[in-house]
Amino acid sequence: MSATAPTRHTPAPPSEPAERPRAGWADSVLAPTAAGLATVCAATSLTGVVAGWAWLGYVIVAVVLVGCTGLALRAVRTPTLLVGLAQLLVLLGMVVGVFTGSGILAVIPGPAALAELNEILIAAFEEIRTGLAPVDGTPPILCLVTIAIGLVAILVDTLAVAAAAPAATGLVLLCVYAVPASLSDRMLPWWTFVLGAAAFAGLLAVDGAHRHRTWRNRESPGLGGSPAAAGAPVAVVAVALLVGLVAGSTVTAIGTVGSLPGRAGGNQGAVSGGLGVNPFTSMRGMLDQGPSVELFRVRGLENDRRLLRAFTLDTYRPNQGWGLPDGPMPAGVPADGPLPLAPGDDGTGETRQILIEPMNWVDLWLPVYGAPRALQNVSPGWFYDRDSGAVFRERRERPAPYVELASLAEPSKDELRAAEPRRDEIAPIYRTTGPVDPRVSTLARQLTQGEPTTFDKATALWRYFTTPENGFTYDTRTARAADADALADFLLNGKQGFCEQFASAMAVMLRTLDIPARVAIGFTTGVPAGEYRSITSQDAHAWVEVYFGEHGWVGFDPTPLADGRGYLPEYLRENDTPAGEPTEDGEEVPSAAPSTAPAERDREPVPVAAPAAGTQGGLLQEPPAWSGWGALVSALAALVLTVATVVLGRRSRTLRHGSGATPDWLPVCVAALWLLSLVLTGWQVHWGFALALLSMACLGLAPSVVREIQRRRRLRLIAGSSPGAADAAWAELLDECADRGIVIPRTDTVRAAAQKVAQRHHLDEGGRQDLRMVVGIVERSWYSPVDARDPEFAAAFEGLRRSLRRSAPMSWRGRLLPRSLFHRRRR
Repeated sequence: MSATAPTRHTPAPPSEPAERPRAGWADSVLAPTAAGLATVCAATSLTGVVAGWAWLGYVIVAVVLVGCTGLALRAVRTPTLLVGLAQLLVLLGMVVGVFTGSGILAVIPGPAALAELNEILIAAFEEIRTGLAPVDGTPPILCLVTIAIGLVAILVDTLAVAAAAPAATGLVLLCVYAVPASLSDRMLPWWTFVLGAAAFAGLLAVDGAHRHRTWRNRESPGLGGSPAAAGAPVAVVAVALLVGLVAGSTVTAIGTVGSLPGRAGGNQGAVSGGLGVNPFTSMRGMLDQGPSVELFRVRGLENDRRLLRAFTLDTYRPNQGWGLPDGPMPAGVPADGPLPLAPGDDGTGETRQILIEPMNWVDLWLPVYGAPRALQNVSPGWFYDRDSGAVFRERRERPAPYVELASLAEPSKDELRAAEPRRDEIAPIYRTTGPVDPRVSTLARQLTQGEPTTFDKATALWRYFTTPENGFTYDTRTARAADADALADFLLNGKQGFCEQFASAMAVMLRTLDIPARVAIGFTTGVPAGEYRSITSQDAHAWVEVYFGEHGWVGFDPTPLADGRGYLPEYLRENDTPAGEPTEDGEEVPSAAPSTAPAERDREPVPVAAPAAGTQGGLLQEPPAWSGWGALVSALAALVLTVATVVLGRRSRTLRHGSGATPDWLPVCVAALWLLSLVLTGWQVHWGFALALLSMACLGLAPSVVREIQRRRRLRLIAGSSPGAADAAWAELLDECADRGIVIPRTDTVRAAAQKVAQRHHLDEGGRQDLRMVVGIVERSWYSPVDARDPEFAAAFEGLRRSLRRSAPMSWRGRLLPRSLFHRRRR
């Protein structure tokens, strides 16, 4: 083979390929339509966890908006990254316009709208955490469903249309099915799987027909889309969508639960949102109290021990539990001053002044003791509802220390026995139960048979739960379900649960006897800490209140607590039982039945102040306060640097500075920032979830990182005209072809391989000229190493790479899973 052989024997370039036809209706409309239809069909699986069909209308609107936005922007050749961001903004605008009332011009998200949206999401996560499937289609649930399916629609549209990888959407759609399947106690409807499978098959068929047409027109193999559409990394768009979710849940202070599902307490040092209690008691599930955080410091009770009531629940939903009634909150009266007298309080008797200092409490409710008569130092916006006995507001707030003037008087046992029920004085809802298992009502009648008064019947039911011989035990985990009816299962089989189970069961049994009852949510008496009582998140409690006419609502706590925090009123003590022996600190040991729950019995007193961040279970289990903002800032920084990397890469024209105009450190910083954002976002859920995300990201990016390191090492050799530059260039060219789906055997001669490169990748004339020069220098380098240092070699090789990028752009699969690495391992 002579030195002039490349010039004489290089094959003539084949005729230029015919001009590609313009994208037809099937290419521009059918693929986005199929992607949107697949998303809607997969979303039908939510019928197993969300009641009703109202959510479907919101989902369809969100999917249509996402699809139309992508269709319009791609028609004007907008980069994929900008298309994804625009779809995200359109989705956010829809959510703000529909579910909030604070948007600028109704749909533009401002600080107030984001704060309102954050509260809605917190409420939705709380309903999911405590409710049983299927949950009601409340506005928070509808908002969460719209956001979740909207994000899925953006991801499916990007994968199926921009990246031309509809098969990859199967994993995304499968995740949509996995969530309701894991939450629902029953199998999902069969037809939702049929719809999802048919829509996914249709999406694959549309892509297959499109690939068949492009193959017939000799389009670049394996692309399925235009070079402009396949040019931007799809991974950037996917992570950009994650930024929207982080911003929607961490931009403002958090309310009752935390920033994302799974967080129970938030940060314990600088609590961003504090803790509250949920207005819905479930009949099954696990009590997740989370780390102990001090919520209130109470002064003025002296030696009196009372339960601190936050609000009451009057609506029983069979097989689910107790909750607030549907509809808006009651009108109430302003709470900053004298209050209407509570039922049973005639305004006489001692008025106690109690100072309540909230520590880490942010909620809609302002807890009070006994029968409140007035509140002082309460900001405007708080209201008092006499019927429910609750002080509330429309939005969560961290209240300042306030003073309650209240009556703590309690009726005697004889007064309660002589009390008239006066059922007509209260709303009928306090006697309504809905359908109840006959075994429950029969048990209630058997336990109260022969009891002459309302008080005796209530006491008989109370003793049924608190007497050890009946087998009820307090535990933070309910027994394994053995009956379809949750209430009957608890009363007759399991007999194991926490305060919500006990209070719910007793209240229902009272109502089956036509005795007005409701469930109160609040806190136990707490523990003494110097001059005040400390109430923590561990004190969250539920009990029963029974209506006794002229004496109003009277409390009965059926939960058998034995940790010293329970409260046994005088009217429930046996006649021959002393009131209790005082302890060294002046506390009185209640005579309630002991509990067998070791977690409650062995619990140590909580510290006076909220623990510092990381002291409960280690720093990893509770993310620091800055983690939410850190995730958002790192994601935005990564997004900016990603755009900078793409812009600098396109401006690269030569290899004279290593790898072009892009600094070596820039891609490394981009990858590190994306990983940091991913880890911080996962940490909002749990440190284990963050570790799993990091592991999956590292495993997924490992092949592309190894390939990029290899590529840059070769490009440095070529740019520096170093010894071995020609061999490095030829090896890199073969690997570039392999990554594009065309594996050229290394046993082929240089000229045979060059002919395959030119023909199969449809190189343009400039690329063919550069290929001829590269081939010639590679051949001469085998006989005269000095020829490999031709100053035009690096420019020719870079021109060849640019031609490859124009005629055969790299697919996202080729970037993330470069075939050259795996082909080399097999070889």
